[in-house]
Amino acid sequence: MDCISTRVNKVSPSLTLSITNQAKAMKSRGEEVYGLAGGEPDQDSPVFVKEAAIEALNEGKTKYTPAAGIPELRQAIADHLAADFKVQYDATQVVVTSGAKQACFNAILAVVEEGDEVIIPAPYWVSYPEMVRLAGGVPVMVETTAENDWKITAEQFEDAMSPRTKMIIINTPGNPTGSLYSKEEIAAIGEVASYEDIIILADEIYAKLVYGENEHVSVASVSKEIYNLTITVNGFSKAYAMTGWRLGYAAAPKALASVMSKIQGHTSSNATTFAQYGALAALEQGKNFVDDLVGEYDVRRQFLYARLKAIPNVKVTEPKGAFYFLVDTTGLGLKSENLCDKLLTRYRVAVVPGIAFGNDHSIRISYCTTLDVLNEAITRFEEFCRAH
Repeated sequence: MDCISTRVNKVSPSLTLSITNQAKAMKSRGEEVYGLAGGEPDQDSPVFVKEAAIEALNEGKTKYTPAAGIPELRQAIADHLAADFKVQYDATQVVVTSGAKQACFNAILAVVEEGDEVIIPAPYWVSYPEMVRLAGGVPVMVETTAENDWKITAEQFEDAMSPRTKMIIINTPGNPTGSLYSKEEIAAIGEVASYEDIIILADEIYAKLVYGENEHVSVASVSKEIYNLTITVNGFSKAYAMTGWRLGYAAAPKALASVMSKIQGHTSSNATTFAQYGALAALEQGKNFVDDLVGEYDVRRQFLYARLKAIPNVKVTEPKGAFYFLVDTTGLGLKSENLCDKLLTRYRVAVVPGIAFGNDHSIRISYCTTLDVLNEAITRFEEFCRAH
């Protein structure tokens, strides 16, 4: 239709949702499908989170709140960031959002003007470039390598910069790679950003899902200079199994936090009121739940890593966080969408094509499912690989 804006026409639909929906449609027809495409925990939300939301409903907490969220949740988030990630924010610097996705979009809208460039390391989460385009900006993809654990270097960042560069997006731990930036790597990137006052959008939604001896380093915690340029994004979907609750947050220097709150006040307004009380319970009571979740995922991660390393014609690096593997399928000689379509229709295994993340010779495998499903799915994937 001629009435549709060019801004929207530039945006591509989400391939991750497309694959997931296709697998669900097959299941609804009675077909057995082994789903490794999803980006959400298979566990239910904690009981204490549900009870807190129910109590809030029963107490009539169903009215508007301030656009940036209820004060006690904003304070709890600030306390949580200080205690767990050594980054200091005042409650007034926190904006509670309808999912971390909205926090990312608010941040981009607050900073990016028409024609501004945003540097995005590839592979990247599918929504980053589309958000930039919706804001009128220009996504600048920088290819990373498995040899460097799929992370952008300070040198690559500097080479990609132009006078129009306004922001860089750092996702740690990363989706789809599971990569984790060290303090030294963040410091080097931050030093480059500080030369030109380039904003760092630090998407840390998987911050609590880190394995073994590895440690998440919050970007804003590294130095005062980096803190002053960083918008920290996090939320409740991944670590607390609260994807459908749609609760995230951004924490930023006061001027940026104020602008993001203003944007939200004219778009979605506050995140769902009673759900915010569930999020408050998650922060106050959720440590054991998160620890158990991380322990379970680490078992799956190690199992899957051992299996994938043994499969011919593919390569894999060990993820340090999140709950994905990015598998290099160059040796199979297939474009990623073609590979995923054959794997789903012939072997009933659903994974996400790497082209969705900017790498057409890979697939993303999620281990948000049981070991039994993982075992059967990877057995079928190995059969597929040996047949090619």
